[in-house]
Amino acid sequence: MDLHPSFFLFVVSAAFTPGPNNIMIMSSGLNHGVRASLPHLLGICFGVPTMFLAVGFGLGYIFERYSAVHQIIQLIGIVYLIYLAWLIAKSAPNNLDAERAKPFTFIQAALFQWVNPKAWIMGSSAIAAYTTVGASLSMQIVVIAVVFFVVAFPSAGVWMIFGAGLKRLLSDPRHQRMFNVVMAMLLVASVVPIVVELLQKYL
Repeated sequence: MDLHPSFFLFVVSAAFTPGPNNIMIMSSGLNHGVRASLPHLLGICFGVPTMFLAVGFGLGYIFERYSAVHQIIQLIGIVYLIYLAWLIAKSAPNNLDAERAKPFTFIQAALFQWVNPKAWIMGSSAIAAYTTVGASLSMQIVVIAVVFFVVAFPSAGVWMIFGAGLKRLLSDPRHQRMFNVVMAMLLVASVVPIVVELLQKYL
């Protein structure tokens, strides 16, 4: 796997943008404190890459036998990423005031990833767009999971620790819209090299 800067752009933009995990851990950090929210944070950090590994090895089994499927799924992944960027850029300000009676446990946060649509899109899109047929798919999938595991700590941690400040900042619709547009632009920029590579193959 060739770790292009575009891959890291994708990981950072996907991990740091507002989504179910970040909104929930921010609210937990604000309402319950950092110590009580640590199990929730660890559940996100371990749950996301675990789900990626499960999805990735299932896709890898297919890719090894039908290489054309990889290219089709790669295109689907790119479309998903662009669609996600459009949704982020056009989304209305989120409701950041939702509170939970108790913070998530480690198990609850880890299991939540299996019903988190953003996590599914991130995982399937990253594996489809940034793996290469011919190299060790298993190793590529592990690398993707490890990178997301490493980035999950600072991304979710920032939302948790600075929850009160981020909540005040993003409560202003103008600031949240600006933030969403910047993250959407980063997401689109992350897929440009992949699109160029595919065009070079067929043109």
